[in-house]
Amino acid sequence: MKTLDAISKRASVREYQSRPVEKALLEKLVDAGRRAPTARAVEPWEFAVITERKTLEKIGQIADHGHFIRDAACCIAVFCKDTKYYLEDGCAATENILLAAADLGLGACWVAGDKKTYTHEVSTLLGAPPNLKLISLIPAGWPKAKPEQTKNRNLRDVLHWEKF
Repeated sequence: MKTLDAISKRASVREYQSRPVEKALLEKLVDAGRRAPTARAVEPWEFAVITERKTLEKIGQIADHGHFIRDAACCIAVFCKDTKYYLEDGCAATENILLAAADLGLGACWVAGDKKTYTHEVSTLLGAPPNLKLISLIPAGWPKAKPEQTKNRNLRDVLHWEKF
């Protein structure tokens, strides 16, 4: 798939089939994340891939607005070391994973981490070292239905040439 096709195809998916996602595909997702742009070439990220049903259910209970994580085949937790640009780097890695998921035919959704009250509890559940910050949770799996693209603002409403 071409990059622009993946961008236009990407949608937030919150309903998944019970079918597992192969380890090789999960590795491709994380590989896409680690290839994200990074300020000062720091690459502060670490990725935890969760496939164990009990842990997915627990994360789904903990994460407000992320209850559907319990039904996903997996969840990728994106963590970053506390560097000056950890949030920008972690968000770039998250977006790469979402685009790779769309490219592979998987459904995924960005569930916030960094500013949420549950970050410590999720980090503890996953055994993350204290120097890592949870940036995002990305539940993924085979979509139950064809993902529907949400309506985006029209290009002419957001594009400004030279000045606003």
